[in-house]
Amino acid sequence: MSVKTNRKFVRQTTSDRFDKYCNRFGGAASLYHLSVWGQIINRTYCHQTYYLTAIEDGRQHKIVELSNWDEQTEDNTGNGETNSRRIAGVLPLIHLKSFAFGNQLISIPFFDAGGVLADNVDVEKALLSEAVHLARRLKVDSIQLRQTLPLLSLPESGLEDQDSSANGWLGSLDCNVRKRLHKARMLLDLPESSEALMGSFKSKLRSQIRKPEKEGLAGKVGGLELLDDFYEVFSINMRDLGSPVHSKRFIKGVIEGFPEESRICLVYREQQPLACSIILGFNGTIYNPWASSLRKYSKLSPNMLLYWTMLGYACEKGYKYFDFGRSSIEESTYKFKEQWGAQPKPLYWYYIFPGRSPSKIDTEKSRFGLAIRIWQNLPVSTTRIVGPRIRKYIGL
Repeated sequence: MSVKTNRKFVRQTTSDRFDKYCNRFGGAASLYHLSVWGQIINRTYCHQTYYLTAIEDGRQHKIVELSNWDEQTEDNTGNGETNSRRIAGVLPLIHLKSFAFGNQLISIPFFDAGGVLADNVDVEKALLSEAVHLARRLKVDSIQLRQTLPLLSLPESGLEDQDSSANGWLGSLDCNVRKRLHKARMLLDLPESSEALMGSFKSKLRSQIRKPEKEGLAGKVGGLELLDDFYEVFSINMRDLGSPVHSKRFIKGVIEGFPEESRICLVYREQQPLACSIILGFNGTIYNPWASSLRKYSKLSPNMLLYWTMLGYACEKGYKYFDFGRSSIEESTYKFKEQWGAQPKPLYWYYIFPGRSPSKIDTEKSRFGLAIRIWQNLPVSTTRIVGPRIRKYIGL
């Protein structure tokens, strides 16, 4: 089957067809592929979004503008596609550009996963080729793809050390490619009930979960009515970590973007919130993009009750998996998640440099050690005002 690219790409992110493709793609698809993220990020942070979509048209594949395809296509199958014209692959891209943090296309920023979903290697190549053309037009420094599975069209190993001449077909487009395997998703298989999950834990872990309850702490699961308490804890914890905080508007947009599948979790001591998190459901998995607790109350272990509240909710609602989010291999957060029984699933983060050959991949955190230390000493009220204006450009 031949592949043609007409260099049109998706700018609108409201298509049900796009999301239906992601929903039925299987294990490689994640919550973060869904088109609503483009809407939330664009509306809150004004970043331009590019949702590339490969359409199968007879015996060919084309990268088309989805809105044009919608107008020209009648739905004969009942699932948003015709027999002859259907989506064969997608690649959501968000453009982040700033003086301090660089000029990048990321799939997708702020979260663990994204990247290419494609029916076969030819479709994957067509989407990546279109991404490179887009990158050159926008004059970006790099394209970052956060894959849950390796790309089919690139070598499985060696990309950390090879130069562009060894990067296969992308090398022929004058691109240099790097791959990092420094992060892993921590995924827990869930039983049918919270009682069964508690019974599967070692006695030490069960004791750590019960400790905060004995101290008078209580967990709560709700919606936007808990947003203010969530943001109170979240912003303090981010300041303590030395990281600019997302805007409350962004968090609210996420909850509103997933009205049926989002919840805010809090742990209280009387009326005071001590720990908080967000959980989002997709395809049988609960995702936990954010979790925070107040350091001054760490002796009460509110984080243990927080995670048990999330896990218990996920079991009782019939979810099959709990995604703790990404961690660096063998670091403290990795070990914390591992104690709950979570298993590491590698994340394949690819960096494509159009016409460039950097000696190493520079990380935002490594470049801003001094700024982190300064940030940790700022008043929380200041970080809540200034933080979102910086955080919007930090892709991690």
